[in-house]
Amino acid sequence: MRIQLSEHFTYKKLLLFSLPTIAMMIFTSVYGIVDGFFVSNYVGKTAFAAVNLIMPYLMIQGCFGFMIGTGGGALVAKTLGEKKREAADRYFTMLICFTVLLGVLISAVSILFMRPIVLFLGAKGGMIQDCMTYGIIMSAFNAAFMLQFFFQSFFVVAEKPNLGFGITMAAGLTNIVLDALFIAVFQWGVAGAAAASVIGQCVGGVLPLLYFGMPRQEAPEESAGRRDAEKRLPETGGSLKKVSGERLWKNTSLLQLKKTKMEAGILLRTCGNGSSELMSNISASIVGMLYNFQLMKYAGENGIAAYGVVMYTQMIFFAIYIGYAVGTSPIVSYHYGAGNHGEMKSLLQKSLLLMAGTGIVMMVSAQASASVLSGIFVGYDRELLAVTEHAFIIFACSYLLSGFNIYASSFFTALNNGAISAAVSFMRTLVFQTGAVLILPLILGIDGIWWAVTVSEVMACLISVVFLVVKRKKYHY
Repeated sequence: MRIQLSEHFTYKKLLLFSLPTIAMMIFTSVYGIVDGFFVSNYVGKTAFAAVNLIMPYLMIQGCFGFMIGTGGGALVAKTLGEKKREAADRYFTMLICFTVLLGVLISAVSILFMRPIVLFLGAKGGMIQDCMTYGIIMSAFNAAFMLQFFFQSFFVVAEKPNLGFGITMAAGLTNIVLDALFIAVFQWGVAGAAAASVIGQCVGGVLPLLYFGMPRQEAPEESAGRRDAEKRLPETGGSLKKVSGERLWKNTSLLQLKKTKMEAGILLRTCGNGSSELMSNISASIVGMLYNFQLMKYAGENGIAAYGVVMYTQMIFFAIYIGYAVGTSPIVSYHYGAGNHGEMKSLLQKSLLLMAGTGIVMMVSAQASASVLSGIFVGYDRELLAVTEHAFIIFACSYLLSGFNIYASSFFTALNNGAISAAVSFMRTLVFQTGAVLILPLILGIDGIWWAVTVSEVMACLISVVFLVVKRKKYHY
C-alpha cells in the first residue's frame, strides 16, 4: 500500500506510514548495541567501559548528518508541497554533497586529535588504548555514518520508508554478522567491533546513493492518484488509489540526484532548521560525558558500565519516539507548504495522543524487563548486575514524557521553525539535565544521577506545552 504525503492521515495511515521508520530506528539501535554486547561478553568490562566512554563523542560526529537530514528533509518536503519538484531534487543533491564534505573534514580533525580527546573524556590505564583504537576506526568512516543518518530522514520524504527500512536491515545484519565473526571468532577485540560497525555504515550510506542516482520513474496511475489527492481537502478523508507493481530496483520515489551547486542560503536554512536535532544529540552526548564523570566519582568503573547498559537499552525505547517523529515530520512539512491547516491540526492532535499512550506502555514494559535486559549485558558480574538493574528501573520513569518532548521539537522542525525546536532540545537536554545531574547527587547520592533525566523531562514538558500554545495561531494548528 503506497501512502502519499498529500493524503489525509487517519490513525491507521499515520501508523502504517511511520512504522517502517520506527522499525528502521529500532533496528539501527539494536545493531548499534551489538558492539556493546560482544565487547562486554567476549572482551571484558574494561573494554566495554572504554567503548561507552568514547561513544558520546562519536555520536556527536554522526549527528551532523542527522541535522542535515532532518533540517533538509523539512525544507525539501515543504518545497514538494509547493509543487517545486525540480528545486527539491537540486536541494536534495546539494545536501548529500555537503554531508560528504563535512564528514571528511570532521574525520580528519577527529583522527588528528583523538588522543587528547580520549584523555579529556577521562580514560585511564587500559581504557586509553581501547578508546583510541575504537575511536580512530570509527572516525575514519564518519562520512558514511553521517550519510546513514541523512538518508533515514530522506527516505520518508521520498515516500520510501519501506526501502529505508530494508537498507537499514541490510546494514544492521552486516554489522551483527561481522561482530560475531571479528570479535567472537577472530578475537580482534574493540578493533573488530569498530570494523564491523563501519562496514555496516558503508552499506547504509552507499546503497541509497545508488538508488537515488537512477533516473526517476513514475507510474501513470501514481501520477493520476497524486493529482486527484491534491485536489481534495484533507478534511474529507478521501483515500488514494492503491499503486501496485512497484519495483525496488527502479527509482519510483519523489527524489533523484540532479546536477546542482552549493547555495549558501539553502545550507544555512537547513542547518538552522536542523540545529535542534543536532543540539539535542550534542547535548545528550555532552550530558553523557558528564554522567561518566559523575559516575566515575560516585561509583567507579561499575557505574560507567551500568550507565552504558542503560543507554543501550534507552536507545531501543527512544528509537520508537524518534522513528515516529522522523516518519511523520515530512507529512507536517508537506501540508504546511500546501497550506492545509486542518490536516496539520489533525496530525498534531493524533500524534500527541499516540505519544501519551505509548509513554505509559514504554515505562511499564521497561521496568518489568529491567532484570532481563540488564542480565544480557552484565549477567556475569553479580554486583554490577544489581547496580544496573536498580538504575534501569529509576531511569525508565523518564519514558513517560520523553516521547512528548521529542515530538514537540520535531513538530517545530517540520514547520521550519528551527529556533523553537532548538530551544526545546537545548533546554531539555543540556540545561535541565546538566543541572539535575550536578545537583541531585548532592542530595540523593548516586540515585540522583539516575533520577536526573526524569526531572529534566518534566521541566522540558512544561516548556513544550508553552511553545505549542503560544504558536498555535501563527501556524493555524
